[in-house]
Amino acid sequence: HINKEITLYGWVDSRRDHGKIIFIDLRDRTGKVQVVFSPDKKKIYELGNKLRTEWVVEIKGVVKARPKSMENPKMPTGKIEIEARGLKILSQALTPPFDLSTDGKDVKEEVRLKYRYLDLRRERLSKNIIYRHKIIKFIRDFLSAHGFVEVETPILTKSTPEGARDYIVPSRLEPGKFYALPQSPQQYKQLLMVAGLERYFQIARCFRDEDTRGDRQPEFTQLDLEMDFPTQEDILGLIENLFKRLIEKIYPEKKIKQYPFPRISYEDAIEKYKSDKPDLRNDKNDPNELAFAFVVGFPLFEFKKEEKKWGAVHHPFTRPKFEKDETIEQLIERIKKDPGKSFADQYDFVLNGCEIGGGSLRIYEPKLLETIFEILGHKKEDIAEKFGHLLKAFKYGVPPHGGIALGLDRIIMILQDEPSIREVIAFPKTGDGKDLMMNAPAEVDEKQLKDLHIKTLKS
Repeated sequence: HINKEITLYGWVDSRRDHGKIIFIDLRDRTGKVQVVFSPDKKKIYELGNKLRTEWVVEIKGVVKARPKSMENPKMPTGKIEIEARGLKILSQALTPPFDLSTDGKDVKEEVRLKYRYLDLRRERLSKNIIYRHKIIKFIRDFLSAHGFVEVETPILTKSTPEGARDYIVPSRLEPGKFYALPQSPQQYKQLLMVAGLERYFQIARCFRDEDTRGDRQPEFTQLDLEMDFPTQEDILGLIENLFKRLIEKIYPEKKIKQYPFPRISYEDAIEKYKSDKPDLRNDKNDPNELAFAFVVGFPLFEFKKEEKKWGAVHHPFTRPKFEKDETIEQLIERIKKDPGKSFADQYDFVLNGCEIGGGSLRIYEPKLLETIFEILGHKKEDIAEKFGHLLKAFKYGVPPHGGIALGLDRIIMILQDEPSIREVIAFPKTGDGKDLMMNAPAEVDEKQLKDLHIKTLKS
């Protein structure tokens, strides 16, 4: 484009005055370029003299090669500059509350989250969001090429006891009744297998009303997938191939320590590494070393001492491991007799000491599923009320099926070498679940509450 006239739009990233000549760096999402305002073009020069950082402008100019001695090898556009011929100020800006030219790690997180739309302008954060897009696009393309169909499942659903506390949404049309936001699409994806979709995936939003726990978010994103007639190895092999190709394509500078990924039994992981999410890297300070692994062979149940009852290690739909030639009746009798000795067709996906996903083969026999619910302490009438829709569906010809869910926020955090998932989410909440930018959660007016037949208790 040397000696060609072009039009550029963007933000004033920085400004420098060298004698009478004004230089600015103009920034957009793709990078920066130097623009020169000379005093011999008086009208444009005077307007350019008013420019301040973060103003939004339109610049017409001619691309010029910089003299060799003036080239900047640190900038991709460092061999050229733009000689300004026209300037429009599209939007002025207040002085930002923090410096946008740094990586932002020296700024209090509360302030960054309050002004997140500014924080996202910095190169580090912008890069994180762009790489998030690249990763999700790669996953979509890969799974589509392997016969998976992307299906969106409902956000307004039913509250069922699956582990974490639900976020509930009141119904205006049916006072006293509530929807729930999904903790995961678990039951819907199993119903899609009943429906004959065969291979499903979704970039799914999940919601869990948990107590403050460090690097958790009230809402987060999963890669959720399910397939029918699988073996455990079918699912693990698919994920293994997906991540091998993803790293080769998007992060060629990173090296996978071992391929195929190791399969480690839960028992061995605890005994050898004292953790069910072992960090297998040779150098734990090297972010470019990726030590993927699958942990398999988990117990089916764990005894919750505080509640004095059995709980599912994964979730109630996880399939128990059958012993050789064991019938379903014999399995049911065995796990009823001693739940603590039963194992699950469950697997976790681990990367550099972090659990990044988990899944299982699923129960598809109604009688076995009811037995699991009973062991977990649910009464027969509660099972029918909470899970009757699933049990009924399973009476219409359900294939054996299984799947996995991967925490995309956590995966992207590790690949981008960030300390927190909040650094790879566009608009995250604080550790205690607050949106400081929107000031949420917030009170609503009395009319809205009256329409929903809700009264609040003042503490």
